Amino acid sequence: MLYSRPKRQNHNHVNLPRPALWDIFCHVVDNLGDIGVCWRLSADLAARGQRVRLWVDEPEPLRWMAPGALEGCWPGVEVIHWTRPLPEGLAASLPPADVWIEAFGCDPPDEMIHALAERLARDETPPVWINLEYLSAEAWVERCHGLPSPVMTGPLKGLTKTFFYPGFTQATGGLLRERDLAQRQAAFDAKAWRQRHGVPDDALAVSLFCYNPAPALAPLLAQATQQAQPVHWLVTPGRSAVAMEAALASLPPEQRPPAEHIHHLPLVDQPGFDEMLWACDLNIVRGEDSLVRALWAGKPFIWHIYPQHDNAHHAKLEAFLDWLGASEDWRQLMRAWNRGSAVATVGWPAHASMRDLAARLSNPGGPQHGVLDLVVSLGLHASRAKYL
Repeated sequence: MLYSRPKRQNHNHVNLPRPALWDIFCHVVDNLGDIGVCWRLSADLAARGQRVRLWVDEPEPLRWMAPGALEGCWPGVEVIHWTRPLPEGLAASLPPADVWIEAFGCDPPDEMIHALAERLARDETPPVWINLEYLSAEAWVERCHGLPSPVMTGPLKGLTKTFFYPGFTQATGGLLRERDLAQRQAAFDAKAWRQRHGVPDDALAVSLFCYNPAPALAPLLAQATQQAQPVHWLVTPGRSAVAMEAALASLPPEQRPPAEHIHHLPLVDQPGFDEMLWACDLNIVRGEDSLVRALWAGKPFIWHIYPQHDNAHHAKLEAFLDWLGASEDWRQLMRAWNRGSAVATVGWPAHASMRDLAARLSNPGGPQHGVLDLVVSLGLHASRAKYL
């Protein structure tokens, strides 16, 4: 078996054993969360001295998400446009990778499968093959993380993939975090950022990065107008802007925020997104990558979880709230947001409650304690499989 389950220990300060070549395969489905995670993983691996080929079928969002990536200006990362089919002869001409990561269940290109089969026929060593799965705090993640997944059919029959589940405990793969994140956050000037974006010092700044539709947004906007402290909204482009437009249109004029309290932001790179979270007092985030960034920001947040047709996302939300140790008011607010019910029945988060949640997120003994570094843990999985 290629995989041996590692001991449950904190690898936050462990370096990867040697430079390796990683192929990361990313199929962009919707909302760009998949490419956001894959780029963040690729860039961090490169920052740790690894070499990465990022295969992505829709690379254009990287032009604003990671300027220079498509032009080859990121040392250690090569972005390959994953066309169907691939250019003839490309797969066979590339140096073989030490590690394959198929992100979120996307199979590698057929040409790469057949090229690897030809190498195996020459008795060459296969890559460590990792199936990077979705983030969840549900209990079954600990049981499934690290399990082998034998390839039962096709040209690579007999190889074994390894399930890698990100998560919030030491028995999972952990969360993605750059080594310089704390230093960057400490050096960040939130007051200057707010001034550049027209947010007064005495205002409560709320970032909006949500899905559309967001039925709970309209009642939340109406409640904001009743607060003694002025509330300013920092609206990200795309679905969030559409959701804001729909919410405003559904409200009578007297319940809408003043126009000067709504700030539409441009597309920014990933560090710029982090800075927005650091500068705001309340962050409304969606999906997985922005949830993790909101956790690292240490600010109160509302998580708009990706909706699933069978409503499985509600159990996922409850598991996360249990792990977070969220107070009842935050539980009610996040449930209301994700069920589309009236936030007016829950109430705008009180300042004391926001302070309590912020203190919990920033407390080293709180929910962040013992969280593994996803990149290092991935590297250790690969090294154990190849070199032990």
